[in-house]
Amino acid sequence: MNEIVLNHPLITHKLGILRDIHTGTKEFRELIVEISTLLCYEATKDAKLEKTIIETPLEKMETGKLNEDNYAIVPILRAGMGMLDGIINVIPNAKVGHIGLYRDEETFQPIEYYFKMPENVSQREVLIIDPMLATGGSASATISRLKEEGVKKIKLLCVVAAPEGINLIEKDHPDVQIYCAIVDRTLNESAYILPGLGDAGDRVYGTK
Repeated sequence: MNEIVLNHPLITHKLGILRDIHTGTKEFRELIVEISTLLCYEATKDAKLEKTIIETPLEKMETGKLNEDNYAIVPILRAGMGMLDGIINVIPNAKVGHIGLYRDEETFQPIEYYFKMPENVSQREVLIIDPMLATGGSASATISRLKEEGVKKIKLLCVVAAPEGINLIEKDHPDVQIYCAIVDRTLNESAYILPGLGDAGDRVYGTK
């Protein structure tokens, strides 16, 4: 199993507010950012540090330094943009790519309409971000597209995942780790996660 679920009281608390139909746009955005930062913390636990010498007010010492230029963040448009600040807060020099996919409402299959990646993306570790992993179609298509560009190390960060989406990623891309705040029960007939939190894009941008 490649999914890592962040079972933590703080996240459970924030998810409860995030799911609530009465939570407004401003608070929803803020919570997505906060949870994204915690996901990034977990996803970078295996980060390799470079040795460097610094000087404290009292003496010189050796410490570790993260080469932030080794990272690329790829939000799946448009909902993934709601998570971006949460990642950039802790890896501010990471490069950012974008992929635009929309879901065919009859087949539920992803259709790409935009793809723009940083230079030398194949040499970077890529963190794909999308609040919802539902059918997994968009995430799987994004991973495949990045692999076509030569990317070797990919992680997928999402707030809420459905078992169906996790299963698809594990089938299509067993080498990709999934980091999520929670795994929900199932998908409904419209491929929305239950209990879920609704349409994350609409709630982030206040479009519905």
